[in-house]
Amino acid sequence: MTSPILITGAGQRIGLALAQHYIAQGKDVIITYRTRHDAVDKLEQQGVVCIYADFSTDAGINTFIETLNTCTRSLRAIVHNASSWDCESNNPDYAELFDNMMRIHAKTPYLINMMCAELLLAHQKVTETPADIIHLTDYVVETGSPKHLAYAASKAALENLTKSFSAKYAPNIKVNSVAPSLIIFNEHDDEQYRAKTLKKSLMGIEPGCQEIINSIDLLLQSHYITGRSLPIDGGRHLK
Repeated sequence: MTSPILITGAGQRIGLALAQHYIAQGKDVIITYRTRHDAVDKLEQQGVVCIYADFSTDAGINTFIETLNTCTRSLRAIVHNASSWDCESNNPDYAELFDNMMRIHAKTPYLINMMCAELLLAHQKVTETPADIIHLTDYVVETGSPKHLAYAASKAALENLTKSFSAKYAPNIKVNSVAPSLIIFNEHDDEQYRAKTLKKSLMGIEPGCQEIINSIDLLLQSHYITGRSLPIDGGRHLK
């Protein structure tokens, strides 16, 4: 096995599209999932190492890291995609909500980056090219969100960790972020919501997962970009 790419939260949507993309390129892939969708079975059949991980507790995070270290001796990259879109209107226990958002979006990447750095450095030593850590943050890092306060704060924390880890691990590991707004709708999103959301960006389209794939490919192929965030938002900041 060559150094695999680790993608967290890859049982569906963007994470799944990333896993399928790298499988098609012949790369080794490790994913995490919390809910075992049919897609996870298919990924396993294609040779992907699929690890159940519950990042909602510290014990779950630590168990995953222990399991990962039994599966591989090196990593080409870590893509932190695992996320939760919980919000204040759905969860009136604000203390619990805030803790959960921070744990999933900031503490989990922090601990994985700290405790799995040797796996990335093992790849760098063999190839003499940088390994990568990529955080998926969010457009709301720039603006905040009155409807998703805890979520926005946790993604902003992850954006800050991008800068700190890039300085800590340079030049052997590059650390960057991808900050999307709308990429793909959910199946249950109604037409009114879709139309309203499309109007928020200059481009006015649902771009699809390929936009994220292209951005991550750019970062993986670069030997120079680090400590940066790529905004994938269709010009939303100018509306």
